[in-house]
Formats: sequence, C-alpha cells, structure tokens
Amino acid sequence: MAWITRLGSVFSFSYFRSLFQFGGPRDVDLGAHTIKSHGAAVARNHMHDWLILLLLVVIEIVLFIIHPFYRFVGKDMMEDLKYPMKDNTVPVWAVPIYAVLLPIVVFVLIYLRRRDVYDLHHSILGLLFAVLITGVITDAIKNAVGRPRPDFFWRCFPDGVDAYDRWGDVICHGKASDIKEGHKSFPSGHTSWSFAGLGFLSLYLSGKIQVFDRRGHIAKLCIVFLPLLVASLVGVSRVDDYWHHWQDVFAGGLLGLVVATFCYCQFFPPPYHHEGWGPYAYFRALEESRGNTNGENSANGQRMEYHRHDANTETRSNGEMFLAFSVDQNSRSTLDELEAGRR
Repeated sequence: MAWITRLGSVFSFSYFRSLFQFGGPRDVDLGAHTIKSHGAAVARNHMHDWLILLLLVVIEIVLFIIHPFYRFVGKDMMEDLKYPMKDNTVPVWAVPIYAVLLPIVVFVLIYLRRRDVYDLHHSILGLLFAVLITGVITDAIKNAVGRPRPDFFWRCFPDGVDAYDRWGDVICHGKASDIKEGHKSFPSGHTSWSFAGLGFLSLYLSGKIQVFDRRGHIAKLCIVFLPLLVASLVGVSRVDDYWHHWQDVFAGGLLGLVVATFCYCQFFPPPYHHEGWGPYAYFRALEESRGNTNGENSANGQRMEYHRHDANTETRSNGEMFLAFSVDQNSRSTLDELEAGRR
C-alpha cells in the first residue's frame, strides 16, 4: 500500500501547484505598486509609446484601404489559381479575440495574483506593439508583392469564362472587392497576427512559470507550446480554405514570431534568464526601493550616533561640573576647620 501513497503524493494538487507556480522570490515586495497607486505614472512615462501605437493604427488603416499591386497573371499561371472560393474557417473578427484579448486576460489574471503594475502595463504594451508592427509589415508586403491567391481564377472570372488582353494578362470582370482581396496572398495576415499575439503570450508564460529552470519539467513546455499550436492550426486553416499558399503561411508565421520576440525582449529578460519572470522595470523599481531604504537607515544611524555623542558630551560636562563643585565644597570645609583651630 506504500506505493499507492507515493502515487497519490505525486498527483496531489500541491505538487502541481508547486510545479507551475510563478517565478520570483516570495519575500520581494515593492509596496503596493498597483494600477491605482502607480498606473497613471507608468502610463505617462510611456506616453510616447502609446502615441506611436496610435500612429501604427492609422498606418494599418491606410494600408488596408489602398489597392495592392496588380501583378501580371497569365493563362498558364491559372493552373495553380483555380481552387474553389471558400469561407474562412477562422473569421477575421476572431483574430483580435484570440490574439489580443485572450493574452490580455491572462495578463490581468497574473496581475490580480502579483499586483505588479509594471508587469501588466509592459505586457499589454509589448503585445500591442507586436501585433500592430506585424500587421503593418504584413499589409505593406501584401500590397507591394500583390501575389494572387489560390482561388484567384474564380475571383477574377466568377462565371468561369476567362479573358486576356493582347499581352496575355487577365481582364477580370468579377467583383472589385474580391479582385482586390485576391492580390493579397503573400504573406498570410491571419498567420502573422496569430503568431505575433500568441507567440508573445508563449514567451510571457515561459518566463512566468520558469520553463528553462533546468529542473526538467516537460509539462511546463506543454503550456508554452499550446498558444503556438493554436497559431499553427490557424495557419493550416488558411491553406485548407485555399486563401493562401503554404509559402504565405510559413512567411507569415516566421514574421509574427520574430516581431513578437523583439517586442518581448524590449520589456522582459529572455525566458531562460534567472530573472525572466519579471519585467526590467520591476527590478529597476526594486533597486530604487532598496537604495532608498538603505539611505534612510544610514541617515537614521547618523542621527542616533549624533544624539549619542551629544548625550555623552552632556554627561561628561555634568560630571566635570559636579566634580568641580565637590572639590570646591571640600576646600571650603577644610579652610573653615583651619580657621576654627586657630581660634
């Protein structure tokens, strides 16, 4: 029956809790660095970053509105562009939900546990930068390349009757919006956004649960790989829906993951670092807090030494005065006795 007891201890709740607990020393406390106390100050300190985010939003809107480059598409190229038009398995509106809102929910839950406004602010700011920078780069390349989608034939010729000019280029008579969207194949926007948001979340979680702590807990890797798996499945769905070629998905995933890594490392140490569980700003605030505490202790020590010195001086002065007074009294008594003897 002993093996049953050992097996129960292995699968106990406390064991899994200790396995996946967030990193960082438990005795570190910056002292109520919450949204209410320091949130406004942290946001003001990064005001220019938030303004740049708004600029990226404007650029992204402009890139979405303008027309892409209408690349030459000849009749012999149509063999690879005749896949049927299908609806998106992953709708466009769902991408911000799982790539932006879901990670933010995770950030908020960790904030409720640790009460670290630096971690919350920098994680959200880094995530938004990762997604928006990826979006701007993706749409800029889309418009510049103008690669036709796998279903371009049916976008260009919805009735199946193709037409070409004297140079052999297509003369499309389909819906203008479908034709415009048909020239935005490379790279995949769904995939790049997914790997940007979920890739950032994966890096964030790997630092928080200390995946690379050299203890060999493979179960932690499963948590880190889960967001990447979701992003990969989104990329596969783009090929299955005939909206993208596999090269588009590969390039989009690589782009999103690289941008997410750069943005993450702007605010957090690498996940394999021994301080990877917290943002750089956390440790700067901790050093300032310790420096202020040491300064106050030093000042208090100097004050106590000064008061001790004054007390000793006062005691010494009182002792000397008492001694002088005693000597004077003894001298006076001796003179009185001599005078009485003479008489």
